[in-house]
Amino acid sequence: MSEKFTIRPLGDRVIVKAMEQEEKTSGGIYLPDTAKEKPQQGKVVAAGAGRKNDKGEVIPMEVSVGDRVLYGKYSGTEVKIDGEFYLIIKESEILAILA
Repeated sequence: MSEKFTIRPLGDRVIVKAMEQEEKTSGGIYLPDTAKEKPQQGKVVAAGAGRKNDKGEVIPMEVSVGDRVLYGKYSGTEVKIDGEFYLIIKESEILAILA
């Protein structure tokens, strides 16, 4: 699934599509929207070129488009692009790449 965006993240920022949380618990109890936790996993749908060091050289990103990532609960800025909600976060806020 390749998505085309009207924006491109700058520097070491990435755009992440948050994965949906489960509707019910393992015990079978359905959760209302107010009881659900904010998602902490998502898929990278766009990435910047990377950050620059003191010499002005670009350090490439460790994450790439298509990676499933784990990020902090309150990381990034939520934006609405073409009717969908995404997070714009810095690469340093990504905790892990999920296999």
